[in-house]
Amino acid sequence: MAIQTILIYPDDCLRQVAAKVEDPKADSIKALVQDLADTMYDAPGVGLAAPQIGVSLRLAVTDTDWKNGRYEEAEGAQGVRNLKVWINPEFIWKSEEMASYEEGCLSIPEYYEEVSRPAVVRLRWQDLSGAFFEQDFEGFQAVALQHEFDHLDGKLFIDYISPLKRNMITRKLKKHFK
Repeated sequence: MAIQTILIYPDDCLRQVAAKVEDPKADSIKALVQDLADTMYDAPGVGLAAPQIGVSLRLAVTDTDWKNGRYEEAEGAQGVRNLKVWINPEFIWKSEEMASYEEGCLSIPEYYEEVSRPAVVRLRWQDLSGAFFEQDFEGFQAVALQHEFDHLDGKLFIDYISPLKRNMITRKLKKHFK
């Protein structure tokens, strides 16, 4: 479809709570998924949520395979991407055990910070056919899902760091992306 513009923090749209996708089978949702995928791969990133392109719906895409060493080998090859589509995702359980990863965000370019999140999560979501799924995720996949789905609730990874660091990043982004 089309590569979309990724909104940059502190754009107000990034702080809105996204609405439920009412009809996952709709052609408009399939087109949105394609736009998200095209935009994510072009960026390049491992995930992108609809609010990051100005669409306030509970939908995101991920492809974390490059973290496992497969993405770079496969780049440019047809049919090797591992795109996952998450419609109306909700965490139904999170472990008390935490895991820390350095996170970055396409909406907060050039900034990376260590963030601690639950190490294991149980997720319920729908796919493009409207079917429901439930599965546990751990490691980097769990972190990536929590990061992307935070966007659906108007949260960003900088919300998990110190106020001092968050204010510094906000000031720099306001100055640079005016």
